[in-house]
Amino acid sequence: MKLLSFNVNGVRAAAGKTLVEDLHRLDCDVVGLQETKATPEQVKEALKDLQGYHIYAFSAEKKGYSGTAILSKTEPLSVTMGIGIPEHDNEGRAITAEYEEFFYVTAYVPNSSSGLKRIDYRTKEWDVAFLAYLKKLEEQKPVVVCGDLNVAHQAIDLKNPKSNYNKTPGYTQAEIDGMTTMIEAGFVDTFRRFYPDTVKYSWWSYRGGARAKNVGWRLDYFMVSEAFMGRVKDSEILNDVLGSDHCPVMLTLQ
Repeated sequence: MKLLSFNVNGVRAAAGKTLVEDLHRLDCDVVGLQETKATPEQVKEALKDLQGYHIYAFSAEKKGYSGTAILSKTEPLSVTMGIGIPEHDNEGRAITAEYEEFFYVTAYVPNSSSGLKRIDYRTKEWDVAFLAYLKKLEEQKPVVVCGDLNVAHQAIDLKNPKSNYNKTPGYTQAEIDGMTTMIEAGFVDTFRRFYPDTVKYSWWSYRGGARAKNVGWRLDYFMVSEAFMGRVKDSEILNDVLGSDHCPVMLTLQ
């Protein structure tokens, strides 16, 4: 079984490139998309040529902003939009699909924004509420959570850690601590568990030829309940897939 996560930076723009072709080629069982920037109807229209998937989408109240989707070959037992807290759910940042053996959650975690003007919201409100939501799900069955978590957890996870530390959204101590808290709460960073010393990124700025120079950040993750790690065969970052400023990440289960 293969699970995918991809911040498409606009599903309509990505579908106009190679998104549908890439999804058919990768042939994953469940796909989480982030930053769709589209209504559910627009997501379905953009993906109308994608064969074999049930499509579930959640949009922000603000048009053309944020948004998530889950594409699933098998119809889930249930699908939940948001995390059950209106002040967090008005930006369409999370969807949960329930399967027999696990919950699959895809999330587009809030960016702390330029000047770090949203860092308190992101770290003191969202991170706390989202982790509580995941732990509540975990009381029923293991959780697989994926998406653009908007943090580089360690220095190895970005090209220029020193110049970005506590200055740039995604690499402040408060955001790092939020990820550490998640790991201490029992969620495994699967890529790092398999590849503790591998330098690989999943996001590159569109400026200055960053992707060609591989000046990037690892912002996209598959985190799983520790009890589920026995099912995980591999965790990969698919750098060769283009079409967004992010690339997809993939989890293979046995």
